[in-house]
Amino acid sequence: MTPAQSIEIQYSGMDSSLKKFMLEHQLQNSLDRRQAKSTLRSLTLSQSSHVDFSSNDFLSLAGLPKLKAAFIAEVQTTDTPLGSGGSRLLDGNSEYAERLEREIAEFHGAEAGLLFNSGFDANAGFFACVPQPGDIIVYDELIHASVHDGIRLSRAAKALSFQHNSLHDLEQVLRRQVQESQEWKEKKCNVLVAIEAVYSMDGDIGKLKEILDMVDAVLGNERGCVIIDEAHSTGVLGPYGAGLVSLLGLQSRVFARLHTFGKSMAGNGAIILGSHTLRRFLINYARPLIYSTFMSYPSLALIRTAYGLLKSGSTSAMQNQLHFLVRSFFRNLCKAQESSGAFRRFLNIPPGCPESPIFAIRLVEPKSLAHFLQNQGYMVRAVVPPTVPPGAQRIRVCIHAGNTMAELEGLINALAAWCEAQEGAHGEQEGASRAIQSRL
Repeated sequence: MTPAQSIEIQYSGMDSSLKKFMLEHQLQNSLDRRQAKSTLRSLTLSQSSHVDFSSNDFLSLAGLPKLKAAFIAEVQTTDTPLGSGGSRLLDGNSEYAERLEREIAEFHGAEAGLLFNSGFDANAGFFACVPQPGDIIVYDELIHASVHDGIRLSRAAKALSFQHNSLHDLEQVLRRQVQESQEWKEKKCNVLVAIEAVYSMDGDIGKLKEILDMVDAVLGNERGCVIIDEAHSTGVLGPYGAGLVSLLGLQSRVFARLHTFGKSMAGNGAIILGSHTLRRFLINYARPLIYSTFMSYPSLALIRTAYGLLKSGSTSAMQNQLHFLVRSFFRNLCKAQESSGAFRRFLNIPPGCPESPIFAIRLVEPKSLAHFLQNQGYMVRAVVPPTVPPGAQRIRVCIHAGNTMAELEGLINALAAWCEAQEGAHGEQEGASRAIQSRL
């Protein structure tokens, strides 16, 4: 008897009836409630025939033949096993990984770095273990969900949000803590301020320099620590795509930085940059690092290859082209808004040209528009609560270095066509309503 036949016999004798768990009903009720509110999430597949205005592959590196060829060459340069073999504290570490950390830290002008399997793991692990008992965490209200998860696991005395990118509100929050916190008065706590370089849903830039100045002014330069998530700025901002901190020359004033590799870098994983002390502390206390199998060698090789392109200046032209396309798209959006009343009525475009590739176009019915655009061959996603706050639903348009002017113009024409169709549908509804009222 073959192993396959043995398994078949074992399964054929099993009870085919499914046990009815009460928990299943409770889970289904939650899904039904979300379905009723049109907020149910589901997995989708991108179609290769669609023009990409959705992914975070801002530099269009993921499909670049030069990256693929360099990656294959990199993989073949060493006999490092393909699999990592375990967590880094057991058998998953390698000289290759440690060298990669040093190279990335040097590129970004940091003292040291520590790789994580994902940006989510890095943020959650950092905020769960780094804040010490009694510390205070202050975060932008639009900070990523991974930071929230880390905060919930932390030993911080309290966590407080401030209004998005509002220097005034941040100052009020900080001054209240200075006045009210006994731990602060006794010099027993730190304040950790969490912000992002580029906010992933709105595409606006964090006011890093102003926030650092305010933290120093209110808290002093020893107990106020700014942590910045550079996930969406990597490859996009700064010299050679090194990010916002490098663009502003503020490397020495930031306590920690997170850079991820799943967006412009066309790979996966993340790194936290900071001091050697922070690195050693995370190795000892960051549970996602300690208890997870580390990234495989091919993942590390892809990261190193992508950074090689950045460091060599090979992506500088792509970075410049990306920002040119962003400005062009915004200019054409403004023209469409000026020339079409329907465009103005149904779509709220950003008030100024984004410094990032992310455009948040707000409207009442983003799913309807996203479905229309997808049918026109454009991959654009609707973003609705709970991913964004109620009333802040939008379509999220991401520009890529590989997009063409014709594709940008086609997308704007499709947006205008949807608005005109909505205008016509609303006109018919209003006409029908007036007809009914006149008969009454």
